[in-house]
Amino acid sequence: MDLSELRTLLTPEALRALDGMGPIASTDAAALAVMRMRAEGLSPEFVSAVVGQARLRTKAVAKFGDFAARMLFTRAGLEQATRLGVAARHAGRMRSAGVAHVRDLGCGIGGDALAFAGAGMRVTAVDADEVTAALAAYNLAPFGDEVEVRHGLAEDNAPAPAGPVESPAAQHAPGAGIDAVWLDPARRTAGHTETRKVAAEDYSPSLDWAFALAERVPTGIKLGPAHDRDEIPDSVEAQWVSADGDVVELVLWSGTLARPGVRRAALVIRGDRAHELTAPADTEDAPVRPLGAYVHEPDGAVIRARLIGDLARRLDAGMLDPHIAYLTSDAAAGSPFAASFRVRDVLPVNAKAISAALRTAGIGRLEIKKRGVDVDPAAFRKKLALRGSGSATLILVRIGDARHAILADRV
Repeated sequence: MDLSELRTLLTPEALRALDGMGPIASTDAAALAVMRMRAEGLSPEFVSAVVGQARLRTKAVAKFGDFAARMLFTRAGLEQATRLGVAARHAGRMRSAGVAHVRDLGCGIGGDALAFAGAGMRVTAVDADEVTAALAAYNLAPFGDEVEVRHGLAEDNAPAPAGPVESPAAQHAPGAGIDAVWLDPARRTAGHTETRKVAAEDYSPSLDWAFALAERVPTGIKLGPAHDRDEIPDSVEAQWVSADGDVVELVLWSGTLARPGVRRAALVIRGDRAHELTAPADTEDAPVRPLGAYVHEPDGAVIRARLIGDLARRLDAGMLDPHIAYLTSDAAAGSPFAASFRVRDVLPVNAKAISAALRTAGIGRLEIKKRGVDVDPAAFRKKLALRGSGSATLILVRIGDARHAILADRV
């Protein structure tokens, strides 16, 4: 989206047309909407702006729910925006720490700022891209004077160096209120459509600047979940977050936003519920043990946070292999931090042998998982004879020097 398209979109006529348009979930639906609007004599620029936004609003429902119906997006902005349910967790932590004013540096289209403002905090939202800042201003307009949106650089809008830092007790005193920063460094090339990831040394603002800011101001820094762990400062709390099965982010919390004694955390969000594992450091893995009656697959956030050992001890389980993130136990052990599977059979990683077992069991629907084996699940599936009404999970895994196919049922 360029400034010309933005000006077209921000007219009363275009916004009315957009608000009156239903969901557009496919290319065919978009083409029909374009033909209808062009037949009404509307300009190509007007039609493109409105239909394009209608498609983005439809996609945005997955992240923003009902809020998407009154928001504006760029494609890149939507892809990179924090899911509203995750942003609400960020806001909850800010409020719990006594934050009264958040500077959202690198606000994008305003996903996190929406949650901060909705939690009752004042927000200064800043973005380096002019179009993106304008869309954020539109999306945050319902909060009135409680939100200020600026077009500018994070470095020019950070809090000024303060005097002596107050004690945590003073900062958490009733009515004290503190300032904090939420920082989402640009980790992709500039643009509103096709963008690509850049190396950590090319983030904007730089990580050196971000970490220096976090030393003097309570800060939350949003990074990709695969960020190099060796580059995480010792002074922060590192929290990996998964939402409905996807590991979506790593957040580094500093100052009063970091919890005492916590340096590693795995936050697992499923729908409206959340569960968390925390530890003062990476936990030691559990001992390896033979395959038992159950296999457990830790959530990706637990794996990233290196809290598998803690989870294993909670499940009274052991590692299948010291280098593979699967656990095993003899007893059923449900946990929000792992998917569990009841073992049916153990087979060689051989399509013919597996096909015979699936045929005997009448399995026509098969989930295939793999760890530590060089197998393409999609290509392997084509070699299998899947017939019947039953379902199962096939876990292809290396244990020691051998490859195994574990036929199992989700618990």
